[in-house]
Amino acid sequence: MDFEYSIAGFIVGFIVGLTGVGGGSLMTPILVLFFGIKPAIAVGTDLLFAAVTKSGGVFVHHRRGTIQWAIVGLLCLGSVPATFLSIMVLKKLGEAGVNYDRLITTSLSIALILTSLVLLFKGKLQTFSQNERFSSIRIIHRRICKPMTILAGALIGTLVTFSSVGAGALGAAFLFFLYPRIPAISIVGTDLAHAVPITTISGLGHLFLGTVDLILLISLLIGSLPGIYLGSHLGSQLPEKIVRPALASMLFLIGIRLAV
Repeated sequence: MDFEYSIAGFIVGFIVGLTGVGGGSLMTPILVLFFGIKPAIAVGTDLLFAAVTKSGGVFVHHRRGTIQWAIVGLLCLGSVPATFLSIMVLKKLGEAGVNYDRLITTSLSIALILTSLVLLFKGKLQTFSQNERFSSIRIIHRRICKPMTILAGALIGTLVTFSSVGAGALGAAFLFFLYPRIPAISIVGTDLAHAVPITTISGLGHLFLGTVDLILLISLLIGSLPGIYLGSHLGSQLPEKIVRPALASMLFLIGIRLAV
């Protein structure tokens, strides 16, 4: 069974390297739907899996100077407290004997559907956010940008803790709207730099709750690291206009499957 987990890790790692989409969008649904892992265990294990696999990317982006650390700080002002609060909610539910698997699967399905829509309409969302005709909106935008960034962090922190999804495509979508002048590569680096502490904190919170399988985590990592390496080298050879819609459609269908 451990070998099968490593194969799943390789597949997810390959797709992550190919498309840049966070592994949480794929790994948690695979663990729940194909391996029958309890949703809470799947989410908790995947959070630490994401923290490890994303860390290398942060180091690379930092060396390239493509991380806006001030924005990361604003996001963390919202996401860190929201993450701790979400962990406390899960702890209280567990102590009360409440099975919160349905809460997690519902959160996961919503996050997957939103992620698929962001992937499908990424280009249009980016174009809309940079449209110069909305000058009056931009004046208001500049005034509320910082509090909206903190609020976005809180939403991401909550969603990530409950579903392990949201720190990737959804985080980038928030940043595209809030900071349309920042280059796309800096959006990716900033989003990634925020994802690592959030997935680490929420993953450790799940470890505290007992909803992390360390043997499963190691098996996934063994397969994912070579998968990411191979996928990242092949990614430039495949047209994004084919890969991205195909992945978005798959995530949307998985989200609907989890919802029902």
